[in-house]
Amino acid sequence: MIGPGAAMLRGERAGPVVWSCIIGVTCLMLVLLEHMLWLVLPFIFGTVTYYMLLGPMRSLLRAGFTRNVASILVSLAFFGVLGLALAAAMAWSSAPEGGSWHAVGTRYLDGGVAFVRTTMALLEAKVPLLAEMHLTALVNRQFTAFTDEFAQRHLTTIVVTAAGWLPSLLLAPFLAFFFLRDSLRFKKFLARAVPNAYFERTLFLLHQVDQTARRYFDGLLKLTILDTIVLAFGLWIIGVSSPLLLGFISAILAWVPFVGSIAGCLMVVIVAATDAPSNPLVAYGAIVVFIMARLLDDFVFMPLTLGRSLHIHPLVTVLMIFVGGMLSGVAGLMLVLPLLGVVMVVGETLGVLMTSPRLRARHRYAKALREKQASADLKV
Repeated sequence: MIGPGAAMLRGERAGPVVWSCIIGVTCLMLVLLEHMLWLVLPFIFGTVTYYMLLGPMRSLLRAGFTRNVASILVSLAFFGVLGLALAAAMAWSSAPEGGSWHAVGTRYLDGGVAFVRTTMALLEAKVPLLAEMHLTALVNRQFTAFTDEFAQRHLTTIVVTAAGWLPSLLLAPFLAFFFLRDSLRFKKFLARAVPNAYFERTLFLLHQVDQTARRYFDGLLKLTILDTIVLAFGLWIIGVSSPLLLGFISAILAWVPFVGSIAGCLMVVIVAATDAPSNPLVAYGAIVVFIMARLLDDFVFMPLTLGRSLHIHPLVTVLMIFVGGMLSGVAGLMLVLPLLGVVMVVGETLGVLMTSPRLRARHRYAKALREKQASADLKV
């Protein structure tokens, strides 16, 4: 139970100076984390896994298991189920309907290319200037050059990059396990280093940081569900196949703002163009549905889910998303909101600690008592 000091802390609000420091520290950490992405991504995946397994682990703790045994059992069960699911997915995907994966991928790629060529031809028919520029021929040459040189220029780089990222991503399960087993020990380690006058507030700070991270992932789950429902409904209305699956994959990709949205839009448009090669209006409708869903996501759903989960004003949420993208690219887009939430909790609490006359007086009095006690037998 949090004491009266924590209740008083909830009622105190940070001023403009503290919020300026919060935003400044968040921007600085975004710049630093961009150069440590090899460690940040495994840490994020490990943290997500930790919060997923925290509920089952607490159930085992209430059932009488020790923390070590509970963390081992939960980790083994989760990663065992995950391994079986991956094996089943690989076995199921070895023979997709309609031929091999190479044939299916080629069919959808050809459908996307045909849609682009059809669009270029329509533009040339409507805009004489584009016809004089031979837009379709130019686009065809660019497609041919890209496909012919892709393997030579990009394939090796992609393989090397994936191989370089694999060891760091394997850190995620180890991080999740040790978060489960040693999180309480780490909190006690931090608490022992805090002066007694600030002990209650520090416990509240650790609790709030943990709750902030949990609220972020809860908000992300709600956002994913909303995005899936809206996209699936819109795609179903215009007649695109597998609308629920496409909506879910697009919602997962949207975890990375802007970049993930572009990838999801391309996927949806390619599927729509392949499903209705003789009716480009279906693909155009998919683009309209996707744009409307993204606008709702960025300016309505995200502030109401992630922003409200982190208790951040919608205006600050939207502005910090743009700031994160400008400072650190894709990594900044992924990390800016959870990072801002944690820095906000720490900054507001430290602001209260540093400006509280009562706490400073308690700390000075406790320090004077310790000095008096230490020097009591030194007086002549």
